[in-house]
Amino acid sequence: MTPEISSITLSTAHSSDLELVVRRHRRARRMKLRYDAIGDRLLLTLPPRASERKARAWVQTQADWIEQQREGRATATPFVPGATIPFRDGRLMLRHAADLPRRIERIGETLQGGGSEESFGRRVEKWLRDEARRLLSDDVAEFARLAEVNVRAVSVGDARTRWGSCTHDGKLRFSWRLVCAPDDVRRYVAAHEVAHRIHMDHGREFHRLEQQLFGGPTSKARRLLRELGPRLQRIGR
Repeated sequence: MTPEISSITLSTAHSSDLELVVRRHRRARRMKLRYDAIGDRLLLTLPPRASERKARAWVQTQADWIEQQREGRATATPFVPGATIPFRDGRLMLRHAADLPRRIERIGETLQGGGSEESFGRRVEKWLRDEARRLLSDDVAEFARLAEVNVRAVSVGDARTRWGSCTHDGKLRFSWRLVCAPDDVRRYVAAHEVAHRIHMDHGREFHRLEQQLFGGPTSKARRLLRELGPRLQRIGR
């Protein structure tokens, strides 16, 4: 069913309008409320015949919980001059100057460019996307050789809920935001998706191959990705 989007005013000490997305799901058995930290909105799932009026009243009773979720979300890191962003195992400072070439370029620990300041953020993101595609293509090529499998294509996008995906015909897609994570985290996701070229499940044989490609246990990298995930999703917002 098509979701209904509206706003709701929270009755709290810091009242503010918040987008509320209401979706009915035929398999839902009870109301379920989730906070989307990336979009700063509420997602409300209802059973097919649930009363929306009662559901909205129930959401109001969750105001304290909602406020806690909003206060706990990761701070946004926009691509503006002077900002410092995570990049692989380090950090890069963003620099804009009118006398610099328009093309974004990395000089040591600085990512710099000239041209319009208004388009600076978009050009920084493009540079990061290109770097992510280059690094992940190299990772996938390395792991594909080890696994003796073919990969048809490697691309990057900006999915909110998946860091990587693998189709049955060998097309791998990753979040460009992995370039802002430590190298081991990015390589873990690449190994994970290449392992899916042989095992399209998460069984014992899959995890054995995943660790073999990664070069050791993946638990630390997987845990780190889970911890960093909210912050990575707020970079460039």
